[in-house]
Amino acid sequence: MVSAVSNEKGVSEEVVFQAIEAALVTATKKKFGADIDVRVAIDRKTGQYETFRFWTVVPDPTSESESESELESKSDQELIEFFPQKQIALSEALKRSASIKVGDIIEEPMESVEFGRIGAQTAKQVILKKVREAEFENIADEYRKKKGQLVTGVVKKTTREIVILDLGGNAEGILRREDMLPREAVRPGDRIRTYLLDVITEAKGPQLLLSRTCNEMLIELFKIEVPEVGEGIIEIKSVARDPGIRAKIAVKTNDGRIDPVGACVGIRGARVQAVSNELGGERVDIILWDDTPAQLVMNAMAPAEIISIVVDEDAHTMDVAVSEEHLSQAIGRNGQNVRLASLLTGWELNVITEKEATERTSQEQSKIVTIFTDQLQVDEEVANVLIEEGFTSLEEIAYVPIQELLNIEGFDEEIVNELRERAKNILLTQAIATEEKLNEKQPDPDLLTLEGMDKELASRLVNIGIMTRDDLAEQSVDELKIIPELTEEKAAKLIMAARAHWFV
Repeated sequence: MVSAVSNEKGVSEEVVFQAIEAALVTATKKKFGADIDVRVAIDRKTGQYETFRFWTVVPDPTSESESESELESKSDQELIEFFPQKQIALSEALKRSASIKVGDIIEEPMESVEFGRIGAQTAKQVILKKVREAEFENIADEYRKKKGQLVTGVVKKTTREIVILDLGGNAEGILRREDMLPREAVRPGDRIRTYLLDVITEAKGPQLLLSRTCNEMLIELFKIEVPEVGEGIIEIKSVARDPGIRAKIAVKTNDGRIDPVGACVGIRGARVQAVSNELGGERVDIILWDDTPAQLVMNAMAPAEIISIVVDEDAHTMDVAVSEEHLSQAIGRNGQNVRLASLLTGWELNVITEKEATERTSQEQSKIVTIFTDQLQVDEEVANVLIEEGFTSLEEIAYVPIQELLNIEGFDEEIVNELRERAKNILLTQAIATEEKLNEKQPDPDLLTLEGMDKELASRLVNIGIMTRDDLAEQSVDELKIIPELTEEKAAKLIMAARAHWFV
């Protein structure tokens, strides 16, 4: 019977044997008491089976005669509730074997139940359950290997929230509406290609999560349509998508004989058109990757023509200037072009006209001229020379290599040293003023009332901008690590104490 079921259901004989053993265990418990622990062992060759009852060895249970002090001296493990149907006390177990210890199992043979009609029905249900579990596990194992790949399925069912795809082999994928292209209509029987995002194992079976809107879907399609991408000769460095409408990809190759953009476009646009058709007509712009951020942004903003770019590395932004007639083209419909270019390059892009760029540059230059003339005590001519040479702050004048200043025409060593000395003195004065201003601040009384807080620690917190109890409550342990005497444990306790009033 085991061999027949094994062949019919496509599972190993061991799974079937385990199912029958589980059925016999259930039948034995019904006959002799559901609270007992039972094990059934079937001989895999003869089909004969034996039944064993077993007990787990536990510490001796608490005696009613024990005093309160004796109970308090016992550990939590020794005070665990005792179940005589399934457990045996250590003192009793030692009578059977001197080497026994807590946690061991003691078992003895017991009468076996007959494998009759009821037992067979129970075994059948267990076998079916085991078969389903084995099928689920096989599906999960198979598709875990395919995670991150394209899979093709037939639409089986559609609802308002999801579309269920039949992937073959009893496997079903879930395509959520937010992972579908906008206005994409599918009907049962339609065959569509998707990207396998994840495999989640649940009691009702593995959940295969699919997507058609993720960036990886676009990359995998290019790997299929462009052999050079699939072989790694051309690398897709970055992707930005407005799913179903427009996308931008940046490509690069280390093989100088290959034009990466032309290879991805294909003859008469055949390759990129095949990708576009798969994604409901999504327009794909292919640009050349450049390691220089400004040049990459210029490439990404195509077809708009860039006049100038101002880079702010601290804010990680760029002001992109274009001519008035190209402004709408650079921004795109509803800001689509600049938004995709920003996502592609990783920089926040501000598109402005050439006139606005000139005005901004003039304003910024005027501010710097004012700083240099007022604080360095130089005339506007010298200030403008410094700006033209790329100096925009007192810190640069004070701390850049001296040779950079000496390379400026008309600047000798005496002038350079004087400028550097003035800049350093001003920066030092500003630092002292800032520190004095911080020292003048006093912590709020509610901060000092916290358990574990003292005046010295409160003063250190004030120095880093934490003035009140609520200021401290909003911090994390990592943010307080800059105070040397605060351990992680103490910092956590202080933060929780500061948050206590939130939960009252």
